[in-house]
Amino acid sequence: MAGAEPLDLALLGLYLLLLMGLGLWALRRRGGRSLSGYFLAGRSMSWAPVGASLFASNIGSGHFVGLAGTGAAGGIAVGGFEWSGMFIVLLLGWVFVPIYLRAGVSTMPEYLGRRFGGGRIRLYLALLSLGLYVCTKISVDMYSGALFIREALGWDLYGSVGALLAVTAVYTVTGGLTALMFADVLQTLIIIAGASVLAGYALAAVGGYQGLLERYPLALPPNSTGPCGRPRPDAFHLLRHPSNSDLPWPGLVLGLGIISAWYWCTDQVIVQRCLAGRSLTHVRAGCVLCGYLKVLPMFLMVLPGMAARVLFPEVVGCADPQGCSRACGSALGCSNVAYPRLVLSLLPPGLRGLMLAVVLAALMSSLASIFASSAALFSLDVVRRLRPRAGPRQLLLAGRLWVVAMVALSLAWLPVLRAARGAQLFEYLQALSSYLAPPVAAVFCLAVFVPRVNEPGAFWGLLGGLGLGLTRLIPEFLLGSGSCGAPGRCPALLCGLHYLHFAALLFLLTAAIVLAVSCCHPPIPEVHLHRLVFSLRNSREPRIDLDAPKEPQNLGLELGDLGAEPGAGGVASGGGVASGGGVASAEAPPPEDPKWSRLVDINALVLMGVASFLWGYFA
Repeated sequence: MAGAEPLDLALLGLYLLLLMGLGLWALRRRGGRSLSGYFLAGRSMSWAPVGASLFASNIGSGHFVGLAGTGAAGGIAVGGFEWSGMFIVLLLGWVFVPIYLRAGVSTMPEYLGRRFGGGRIRLYLALLSLGLYVCTKISVDMYSGALFIREALGWDLYGSVGALLAVTAVYTVTGGLTALMFADVLQTLIIIAGASVLAGYALAAVGGYQGLLERYPLALPPNSTGPCGRPRPDAFHLLRHPSNSDLPWPGLVLGLGIISAWYWCTDQVIVQRCLAGRSLTHVRAGCVLCGYLKVLPMFLMVLPGMAARVLFPEVVGCADPQGCSRACGSALGCSNVAYPRLVLSLLPPGLRGLMLAVVLAALMSSLASIFASSAALFSLDVVRRLRPRAGPRQLLLAGRLWVVAMVALSLAWLPVLRAARGAQLFEYLQALSSYLAPPVAAVFCLAVFVPRVNEPGAFWGLLGGLGLGLTRLIPEFLLGSGSCGAPGRCPALLCGLHYLHFAALLFLLTAAIVLAVSCCHPPIPEVHLHRLVFSLRNSREPRIDLDAPKEPQNLGLELGDLGAEPGAGGVASGGGVASGGGVASAEAPPPEDPKWSRLVDINALVLMGVASFLWGYFA
């Protein structure tokens, strides 16, 4: 297996220099010197950067390592996680983003704060989101990127992580969201081009898709005697048995739909890109572009991962702890090395450098997106809550310092993830999300669609859902859920239900708590709900924000274009204008071109048709 050569390192260095230059260019354009420019790119982005940034923010290095590894271990069903997003991203553009824009908000905790009043829900959601970023997205992306670099260059894990974080933090701290979204256009092109090249090499090496169909079931590791080293007989089925499979179809449809709705419609990392769009038509066109791009991971990551098992069964398919330890240094399994092995074994010099740049592009675009969103949450929802009179310079400084703090927190969490490095990274990420995300998804859905829901119901629903999720998460984390040939110690009563089924159950239980508690308290008067719920999304009536008297007045925070209606004296995104007493009146939104709106709507219908065909064909 060849390593990186001088040409590969030269191409990699050129790519990193381009990224550094982009961050400095964005800073010179003053994109990072105002709150609006730093956190929302001045709300000036067209559809192409919006769509590319949505895709690049979603596709991290964890996808390359995790999707390929899970595909190598279990087949194509993991591709359903990507194709589910093709539907949900349209829900984002056509249902949720119009509500957020008309509400005039900049962050997701701000929306719940405006919808329900009080400060505890807003602060709770901000802190929960920051914790989830560290435990799931940042740690998985850092570990998978460092794993790839260790395989390619032989660098130490922590040295690799430190180098990657340093480059990412530079252009995140300097350029803000403007630099990130322009960088994402470049990185999306690099990701698609490089991954397509490797997919071509990998499938050609196994005889194409037909060769993969024939050879994957035979990809057994040496001296394999038990069922643990055997490929699944349903490896090429997207929808699998509802009770005795690794990804049962009810969970893949219902549980995954809930997790996808949380991620695509309520997560700050994703929604922040949409709020940076110059108009609703551009936002929706960006969502459609992202949906089309979501077709690709199955063919660019999952199928090449399966090809890696065919080509390297002794490593990628190893089943015994001793053999796995010799093959990749992990007794729990080696499926995570599937993609790096393809790169280093199949590609010639130069193309290996391109693929290193591809994986680093995916890693840094995802990390930078999370850093920028974390800075927005910390500055606008935590610091402004604790220090209401903080000025724009203090908020910008707090956001930039928080990026540095996130780096330190992520490094501290890395040993926890490293201890489980033999597990399938993508399943780790999805399982953790299944235990913590459904309560947030339930509260957002009820907040948007059910006006009767009030603050006590939403708050106790969030806490109750968190408690139920932790009753599954903590025992499974401490005792282990087990693996093939090594059952875990976690009782079946707590850990026996598949994590996707648990996500659906947790969503329903949280919704029941929210509705039950809400019915025990008075409803929120309609005057506080105009343009905050779906049924009143087009209302022209003035809205009195619930917390209007508590908001600081006339602080000159430049937050008019950030959507701070109450007391900010500016125009809120989506048409609200703040008047002195916290009354938000409706103004007509910017006119949309009917021709382009119809074109975008038609493309959305085509995208749904493509997604339906893919699900049906591979079911």
